[in-house]
Amino acid sequence: MAVPKRKMSKSRSRKRRTHQKVAVPTITVCPECQEAKLPHAACPSCGIYRGRNVLIKDVPEEE
Repeated sequence: MAVPKRKMSKSRSRKRRTHQKVAVPTITVCPECQEAKLPHAACPSCGIYRGRNVLIKDVPEEE
């Protein structure tokens, strides 16, 4: 069985892990309401995706 001959230093093991990081998600602008949204997803504020209303939003009625 292979066993390391010496202890691997912290810097050496951390160098190996430099590429394992979380990427920042891309944010796009909704063409209908100009709010920020994720690409290829329905807009959370207006519920429109590719020109169609796909989410039913409960809008409180004003009196």
